[in-house]
Amino acid sequence: MKRISAVICGVLLWMSSVAKDSPKFPVSAIPEALRKDVHVVMREDQMVFTIHSKSRATYHVYQAITIFNANGKRFAQETVGYDKLSKVTSLKAAVYDAEGMLIKRLKSSEIYDQSAYDGYSLYNDNRIKRIDLSQSTYPYTVEFEYDIEFRYLFFIPDFYVVTRENVSVQHSVCKYVFPKELAPRYRSYNIDVKPVSQPADGLESLSWTFENILPIKLDPMGPDLQYVLPHIDGAPTQFEYEGYVGTMDTWDQFGQWIGTLNSGRNVLPEATKQKIRALTAQAKTDEEKIKILYEYMQSKTRYVSIQLGIGGFQPFEASVVDQTGYGDCKALSNYMVSMLKEVGIPAHYVLIRAGDDASPMDTDFPSSQFNHAIVSVPNKGDTLWLECTSQTNPFGYIGTFTGDRKALVITDKGAKVVNTKRYPADQNVQSRTADVYVAATGDAQAKVTTTYRGLQYETNYVHAAVNLQYDDQRKWVQNHTAIPSFDVNSFSLVNHKDKMPSAQVLLDLRLSRFASVNGKRIFLTPNLMNRSTFVAEKVDARKMPVVLESGFTDLDTIRYHLPDGVYPEFLPEPVKITSRFGEYESRCILDDKGLLYVRRLKQVKGQFPAESYKEFADFYKGVNKADNVKIVLLSKT
Repeated sequence: MKRISAVICGVLLWMSSVAKDSPKFPVSAIPEALRKDVHVVMREDQMVFTIHSKSRATYHVYQAITIFNANGKRFAQETVGYDKLSKVTSLKAAVYDAEGMLIKRLKSSEIYDQSAYDGYSLYNDNRIKRIDLSQSTYPYTVEFEYDIEFRYLFFIPDFYVVTRENVSVQHSVCKYVFPKELAPRYRSYNIDVKPVSQPADGLESLSWTFENILPIKLDPMGPDLQYVLPHIDGAPTQFEYEGYVGTMDTWDQFGQWIGTLNSGRNVLPEATKQKIRALTAQAKTDEEKIKILYEYMQSKTRYVSIQLGIGGFQPFEASVVDQTGYGDCKALSNYMVSMLKEVGIPAHYVLIRAGDDASPMDTDFPSSQFNHAIVSVPNKGDTLWLECTSQTNPFGYIGTFTGDRKALVITDKGAKVVNTKRYPADQNVQSRTADVYVAATGDAQAKVTTTYRGLQYETNYVHAAVNLQYDDQRKWVQNHTAIPSFDVNSFSLVNHKDKMPSAQVLLDLRLSRFASVNGKRIFLTPNLMNRSTFVAEKVDARKMPVVLESGFTDLDTIRYHLPDGVYPEFLPEPVKITSRFGEYESRCILDDKGLLYVRRLKQVKGQFPAESYKEFADFYKGVNKADNVKIVLLSKT
């Protein structure tokens, strides 16, 4: 019996050893096509979101990811967030070598649990569990598995089949499990796979399965990655968040729920009511009143982020903001609406997706798509938009942060989708005039005045420069003056904080070796400091549309004062280029005051067919050539 027992124990030990050493996710099992030109292969990517009730859901994630080089290192790190209304109930991870042999399993001591403090949140109960399984030898495979329990139902995590360029997918599954009466809604993008519906332990389920997905390659000057990634968005219809019950299958219903959160939070202290009435007593128009109160709010408050349970969606009371002088975008917007109401001006709280690179709102899919709040004020057909989190923003200017996009205006009856202010190319103007005094040695003196208006006030960072100290302004001038060699004799910046803001930059420059001298000839490029160098990247078999994110107009008028006895030997012919992407013209004019160079470039914002890319490349090729042409001056002596 002892001998039999020993044999059985040996067999069991051997089986245990074999099981322990069995390879998992060997790199050799990846199809060759999925390995080509990638940093990462998603071996498995599974998400299961289960709706248990209007106030409870669970979220399961399982991923196995093979990392081929340092460019994919970030995939070896995982961050799982939670707060007082959500709990991480399970978290496991492991890492395997190229042959699929286990290197290590995650220990609880290797999970970094910390506050998700972002540096500006005053109230924040968000926390994260962070894992890093990075290895120095490639390739290797990381495996993550975790579960989160939500004590609310307000959103469903997005599922991205592919997350970025140079990533392929071997197998992935997105699955929703739910009671029939709480069936979620969904919207798929760049996906032709249909969901499979089937019962699941007394519940219903929808699932999408993807296999052998090749990496995405972006075309230059095409849509941002977020527009082309295949992904699925989900949203509940009936939901509950900290006792606030709602539905969101229409924007009106979603707006009614937001209205419930905001209800009763617009009451101001009596002393404040009297003060704002006094501030606006002499104003002759509603717009003047709005401007007075907006600038009063800017001087009185500062922005802090609030990320605390329902506080992530519900504003502080207006009286709290008035007393403390701080609030997040929701609280400050609600405060602004409350002040305007006190002087008889109706205004609306607006939800929006902010950021100059934010993906557009899907207006056909009512759901929580927003990360910011602003204010809209009807103003005789010209709606005013107010960004309430900035202490320096010009009145009525929202710029690239929230301009020209869809937003949700919350009304007394619900909500409506609107478009925020557009800034067309003719309003985004950089206008430059200069007098350049050229010496026979090739050196020069220049007095330059540049006005930045509309979005160019922002995209050239002059909106920030006007608020800097002298030394930092001087650095800005050095960095934004596109002349090969110059010294700044003096400069000044003048800010004009209007609805269409602008700023003037005045420069007095000394230009060393501005022109080249060769015997009796002087060679100079008349385009003083706005020469295009953009070269469109060559593309074979382009598939994506051409996207120009901004529209603008540049105007340059440069007066050259020539030395005595010097006259032009060669002047370039006038250039005029017209295309669907914009217009360009430049010319040199000789008159009794010297030489005048005039240039105009207009680029229009828009999306254009993929086959137009060559035309786009040719347009800027022509601009580059004209911008860098030289004139030849000849001395009579």
